[in-house]
Amino acid sequence: MTCKAVLAGLFLLIGTVAVQATQIGSPSPWMNSGGRTTQPIGHYEFCQRYADECAIVSRSDKPVALTQELWRKVIEINNQVNTSIEARTDMDMWGKPEVWSYPTKYGDCEDYALLKRKLLQQAGVPVNALLITVVRQTNGDGHAVLAMRTDRGDFVLDNLEPRVLVWNQTEYQFLKRQSTRNTGVWVSIDDDRQILVGSIRE
Repeated sequence: MTCKAVLAGLFLLIGTVAVQATQIGSPSPWMNSGGRTTQPIGHYEFCQRYADECAIVSRSDKPVALTQELWRKVIEINNQVNTSIEARTDMDMWGKPEVWSYPTKYGDCEDYALLKRKLLQQAGVPVNALLITVVRQTNGDGHAVLAMRTDRGDFVLDNLEPRVLVWNQTEYQFLKRQSTRNTGVWVSIDDDRQILVGSIRE
C-alpha cells in the first residue's frame, strides 16, 4: 500500500471516529470551553516578550476545515518538532520552573506547543484554530499541548505522544486553553471525562 493510500485511510478513520463519538453518546470530539480564567504565569511572561503574538483578536472562531493536505502537514510538523527538539525542563534550561520560549534544540512541553503553533500558522492555519492548552496528566503533573480546532474535532499535538489524537481519545484532564477570539485570553474547559480519566491508570 502506498503512503498516499495510508494517509487517506487514516483521514477516513479520523472522520469515522469523530462521527461515532457523537452518535454513541461519548464526549464530543470538540471541547466545551467555559468562561474566562487565569493566564498561566509562563504565558504571561511570554507575552511580555512577544506582545504582538498575545494581542491577536480573531473576528471568527470557526474551526479550520481538516483536508487531507492539512492532515499531512499536521503529521509532518508534529513529527518534525517532536524528533528535532530534545526534552529538557525549564529548571534545567533556565534555573526557574516556568519559562515559555521558542525552542531551537531543547525545550519543555509548552515550547514544543509554541513551535508547532508557529509552524502551522506559517502553513496557513488560522491562529484561532491553534490553541495552547493546559492539561493534567494521570500522575497529577501539569502539561501543555497544542490543540487544533477542526471541523472534525479538536486534535491534540503532544510531545509525549507521537500520534495526533482527538482530545477525547487522550487520558489527560483538560483544564484551560487560549481563547479562540483573543490569543492573550484564557478560558476554562469543561471536561466531563474527569472521573474516567482518573480511573484509567494509577
